[in-house]
Amino acid sequence: MRDSVSAAILTGQTEQHLVKHPQLGCLLHKEVVIPLERLAASARAMGFDLAVASGFRSFERQCAIWNDKVTGRRAVLDDDGQPIELSQLDDWGKVQAILRWSALPGASRHHWGTDLDVYDRCGLSADYPSPQLTADECRPGGVFGDFHIWLDAALQAPHSDFRRPYAEDRGGVGCERWHISFRPVAEQYARALDKGILEEAVRRSDLLLGTVVLAHLDEIYDRFVTVSPD
Repeated sequence: MRDSVSAAILTGQTEQHLVKHPQLGCLLHKEVVIPLERLAASARAMGFDLAVASGFRSFERQCAIWNDKVTGRRAVLDDDGQPIELSQLDDWGKVQAILRWSALPGASRHHWGTDLDVYDRCGLSADYPSPQLTADECRPGGVFGDFHIWLDAALQAPHSDFRRPYAEDRGGVGCERWHISFRPVAEQYARALDKGILEEAVRRSDLLLGTVVLAHLDEIYDRFVTVSPD
């Protein structure tokens, strides 16, 4: 790998490894640009317009999302997409509910610029102006259903460097078919992100429920951070 994988890169506290893509309008790891352009070109050839809903996300941004969920400014959803009443849960229950769909700041794969939430811009309309990144959108018959059927085949091709890290529900992060990852770099970054680096990032942050996170960090790391290779 060409980058020295610093803790700052792994935990989203620098942009030194990134470039701004002029068409897709997002920050990406520099090694992702050409492979992603090839994937987008393949999509166009099949009548789709691959767009990025979210590329790089900084530690600060991920922490703001997390804290908004803890305080109720953002909804925390269950597996059916319905809001959870966090006040009915203890603090560890709240942390687990948030982790189901939102990565722990410092552990988000979006910090690396290798992971993207994608959709088909052709599926948008005046009645559906923006992607919601839900399971219903990705299912057959959903607004992006055909796109994801094509994407399944594209990612399974022998030459593909992208994968879906959350293609299956293993009891931690929910299934996120919209999330793709550039394997050659992401797998190396994933191996480099150990619990010590993550613990230090959490300790130095203003993360709400941070003490609960630290008390359960071993389980969080095993259930919500590590992703089994294909």
